[in-house]
Amino acid sequence: MNKAEESKVLIEAILEGIHRIKGKEIKHVDLESIGHTECGHFIICHGTSSTHVDSIAHSVEQTVKEITGEDVWHRDGYRNALWILLDYGDVMVHVFQEDARRFYNLEELWADAKITKIEED
Repeated sequence: MNKAEESKVLIEAILEGIHRIKGKEIKHVDLESIGHTECGHFIICHGTSSTHVDSIAHSVEQTVKEITGEDVWHRDGYRNALWILLDYGDVMVHVFQEDARRFYNLEELWADAKITKIEED
């Protein structure tokens, strides 16, 4: 399996983990379309509370491990669950509380990338 195929499988597993816990306003930011970035993809969503954000992030970790066997490389933000970052190398997952998401506005920051809104279940 090449890198693009591996990323696609990983992204599908991440999205499944987010869907399981009803993450909100899920977006896939394809950074490969602009080049010269630290990773190829951002997956961004938000939860309705710190408990919801924590649950979404844990679900992503568990679902990715279950489907791909891959562990997260690095995680940050679980302490206050305002913005949890899960680093899978080529794919970074950002799980926000809604206010923090609006404040940091990653989608606008990377507006020149290809951004796809993912339908919620």
